[in-house]
Amino acid sequence: MAEFPDAPQGTVTTRIFRIVQRLILLLILAYGVHLLIAWFSARTANIHPGAQAGMLVALLLVYALLIAVPFVPGIEIGLTLLAVEGAWIAPWLYLATVSGLLIAYAAGEWVPYVRLHRILADLHMRRACALLEHIQPLSRAERVILMRGRAPRWLRPFITRYRYLVMAAAINLPGNSVIGGGGGIVFLMGLSRLFRPVAVALTLSLAVMPVPLAVWAFGADIIP
Repeated sequence: MAEFPDAPQGTVTTRIFRIVQRLILLLILAYGVHLLIAWFSARTANIHPGAQAGMLVALLLVYALLIAVPFVPGIEIGLTLLAVEGAWIAPWLYLATVSGLLIAYAAGEWVPYVRLHRILADLHMRRACALLEHIQPLSRAERVILMRGRAPRWLRPFITRYRYLVMAAAINLPGNSVIGGGGGIVFLMGLSRLFRPVAVALTLSLAVMPVPLAVWAFGADIIP
C-alpha cells in the first residue's frame, strides 16, 4: 500500500488566505475567457480564416481547462457565454465543455493517489487527503459500499444501480459549484475508480448536450 506524505500544517489565517487566492484566480480566469471571446468576436471579420480557427481553438481550450477545475461554476459560465455570444458558439462550447469534464475525470481516474495526495496536501485540503487515505486500500466492491453508506437514504438505490444517471443529474444541477462544480464532481467520479471511461464519455456527451443543442437550433433567446 502506498505511503502518503503528511499534510503541511498552517494557521487558519493562512488557509483562508489560500482559499481567497484561489477564488480570486478563478474569477479572473472566468472573466478573462469572456473578454477574450468578446475580443475575438469583434475582430472576426478582419482575421484570416486560418488564424481565426486557431484563435477559436485556443480560447475554447482555456475554457475547457477552466471547466476541469473543481468548484468552478461551469454551468453558469457556459450559459453566460451562450447568452452573450449566441448560437454560433454553441457547438464549439459543447465540445469544449465535454473535453474539460473528461480532463477532470482523467485526472481523478489515472493520476496516482500518492501524487494527488501531495497536490491536495500542498493546497491544505485535509479532508480530501483523508478521503484518499481511506479509499486507497479499498476494493471496487468496498468503494461501492462506502459510497452507498455516505449517501442520503433516498439516494442509495440510485447510487448503486444508476450512478451514471446520478452523475449526469449532478452535472446539470444549478449551483453545483457549491459541491465541487462539474469538474469537481467528475473528478471525484474518476477518483472513486467506479466509473468506466467509455460509459463516462457517453454520459457526459449526453448530459451536456441539451442546452447547447437548443441554443444552436433556436437561438440564445431561449436562455432566461
